Amino acid sequence: MTVRTETIGDCTLYLGDCLEVLPTLGKVDAVVTDPPYGIGNTGGGPESNARTKGAYAGAFDDTQGYLETVCGPAIRVCIEVATRVALTPGRINMWHYPQATDVGCFYQPAASGVSFWGRPTWQPILFYGTAPIAGEQLRALHYILTEAPEANGHPCPKPIRAWEWLMTKATRPDDLVLDPFMGSGTTGVACVNLGRKFIGIEIEPKYFDIACRRIEEAYKQPRLFAEPAPKATQEVLL
Repeated sequence: MTVRTETIGDCTLYLGDCLEVLPTLGKVDAVVTDPPYGIGNTGGGPESNARTKGAYAGAFDDTQGYLETVCGPAIRVCIEVATRVALTPGRINMWHYPQATDVGCFYQPAASGVSFWGRPTWQPILFYGTAPIAGEQLRALHYILTEAPEANGHPCPKPIRAWEWLMTKATRPDDLVLDPFMGSGTTGVACVNLGRKFIGIEIEPKYFDIACRRIEEAYKQPRLFAEPAPKATQEVLL
């Protein structure tokens, strides 16, 4: 497919298939990403009722097959090109990905969803590589998630404060951070807020446009020593 790029400040966003774009990229410092969970078209079982990821727009099918043929292979490439990877796979999908160096979680004490075995109150985080900060082993591997995500037109956006916590676990200031399943651009917004460079890939035009808007808006927010908000530039790769 034709790949379109947007450059916004230190963020480069690709509208395209991540399996096509990833081989064109070089090494990155870290990958922070939240792939699809493969719960679309499941008939509304308890797990899909607890999440809304099954409501994705139509650029791809959110199925177990998509996890096996796209998400898993993409993460394997990411592990090769990145020094560190932080991945939220969904509780039932951890086996689709390589064995992690370590596992953390988002703990959700007020979770209201149900599964066949009970009320799930956590979502796993898979970590690959070595923590970027000396003494990181003294810090907790979980985040108590109580805030609601921003309603931005994406079926499953991540709460920005939780994602900024994950960013501080997996990256350093000025790192180049990649998200091959960018969605509405929360990883990019966190990078802008915390002083990281960002590469994002998204296959669905609707979500790509949302991500561009959110990242542009993030640059407009006042922050200490911030440069003036950059203007977006666009090009098409054939």
